[in-house]
Amino acid sequence: MATQRVRRLASRRILLGISAGIAAYKSAQLARLLKQAGCEVRVVMTEGAQAFITPLTLQALTGEPVRTSLLDPEAEAGMGHIELARWAETILIAPATADLMARLAQGMADDLLTTLCLASEAEKIMAPAMNQAMWRHIATQRNAKRLEQDGWRLLGPASGDQACGDVGPGRMLEPEAIMAELIPPSSAAVHGQAPAAEDAPARGLHVVITAGPTREPLDPVRYLSNHSSGKMGFALAAAAAELGARVSLISGPVNLPTPQGVERTDVETALQMHEASRRLAADCDLFIGCAAVADYRAATAAEHKIKKREGEEGLTLKLIKNPDIIADIAHARDAAGGRPFVVGFAAETRDLEAYARDKLTRKRLDMIVANDVSAAGLGFGADDNAALLLWRDGEGEGGEQLPPQPKTELARAVIERALGCLTSRPVH
Repeated sequence: MATQRVRRLASRRILLGISAGIAAYKSAQLARLLKQAGCEVRVVMTEGAQAFITPLTLQALTGEPVRTSLLDPEAEAGMGHIELARWAETILIAPATADLMARLAQGMADDLLTTLCLASEAEKIMAPAMNQAMWRHIATQRNAKRLEQDGWRLLGPASGDQACGDVGPGRMLEPEAIMAELIPPSSAAVHGQAPAAEDAPARGLHVVITAGPTREPLDPVRYLSNHSSGKMGFALAAAAAELGARVSLISGPVNLPTPQGVERTDVETALQMHEASRRLAADCDLFIGCAAVADYRAATAAEHKIKKREGEEGLTLKLIKNPDIIADIAHARDAAGGRPFVVGFAAETRDLEAYARDKLTRKRLDMIVANDVSAAGLGFGADDNAALLLWRDGEGEGGEQLPPQPKTELARAVIERALGCLTSRPVH
């Protein structure tokens, strides 16, 4: 499938398999994203999957009939399952349950989906989803290794809260994260070659990006945080890497895969992100502070879970300020003589330009990316975003309004603008 990996995502014929898990509700969004990317999508559902999401939903999203039975007389009049197996260029199973993984690991073909998997020479990918104990079970781990040996590519699972109330590994990756894993690398990358110079304007540059939220513990089970998904920061990292940069990504707790070619450092708290940022920014050309860092943390985190007390209607917490990471990097830059070029983000709900200009000046940034997080369908957790860019470079001050667009496209525009400003800035 090497040649298949270098084709554009929009040209793929994808067979989306859905098995019986609560994560099946995410498959509808995945089907929608695949269609938006220009893929041809056909869906096959197991019998159990239909208890969680209806075939009619997937048919409406793909515009194609949904197959659910191996013994469908009408479809099998012309050996339909074999034709479907030959049609598929990629078989993507999301979610893939422990039961389905076990059956595939043993080479079983007892329903339409498993039969297609055995009858097809397509690229095969699955996104596991199950209870954390089931994922950790020795049998599931054995099956996962066997499937990888047989050529399956496993995406995830991610860790986090589960529908059953448990916390741990077993969550199906978010549809956007699966899409990011499906986008094939360039042909040059596949063959181990560097991109052509004209396609790599960031060649030789070290870019450091912070992304996602931070978590500030209040006690062993509670913390202060925010709604940041990390999608914008990860899109920036992917865009910078595609443009030839060496990218260091400092990420708070998110459920996203690391972009190809990116070095990732995982942190939890603002203090940890501050330390990692100072260390990596000391040797970088471009620093982008995209993380939604908590402004405050508990003065002292409780050693044990804070309990409710009878007769008390409130709880008083003492909070102290966290370091201002982006301002600290900018001030250290000034003291060091001009490196790196520092880009900040401003997430606002009103007076967008006024607050952004104030932050640009007050924190001595080179550029700021401001977005209105109160706008419907944009900002935290969404796939799209819009932004107001303001900057100061060797040619003076500038500004640009970027309209609503997918975060992947917005990220590339931001990186390209930052690179333009960086190259026009006077050398110290």
